Amino acid sequence: QVYLHESGGDSVQAGGSLRLSCTITGTYGNDYMAWFRQGVGNLGKEREGVAAIDNDGRTTYADSVKGRFTISTDSAKSTLYLQMNSLKPEDTATYYCAAANNVDVVLNWEEYTRWGQGTQVTVSS
Repeated sequence: QVYLHESGGDSVQAGGSLRLSCTITGTYGNDYMAWFRQGVGNLGKEREGVAAIDNDGRTTYADSVKGRFTISTDSAKSTLYLQMNSLKPEDTATYYCAAANNVDVVLNWEEYTRWGQGTQVTVSS
């Protein structure tokens, strides 16, 4: 069984930084790990892919966060991180970490089978 638990969400001013963490228990089969987000206006709709990392360390980012966010893991791949810099009000959302054995499209939320409960990030202008 795989469990994911996010932490690090907070309220910050625009231009600020946050680092989200996702503790992963049960590392078997987590070849793809990613961060997704869902804003208040998107409740009930698809989750937006933010960043993903595969088992070889290759990373993928949504255009909206390139150059501002960095995804990484610790050496044991038991913790997934999302460093978020130059935050904007439009980054306000609940952020979820997710894991999957295999995916075709790394930022497609429907392909991820394991999810955390989410952590809230609020960016004020």
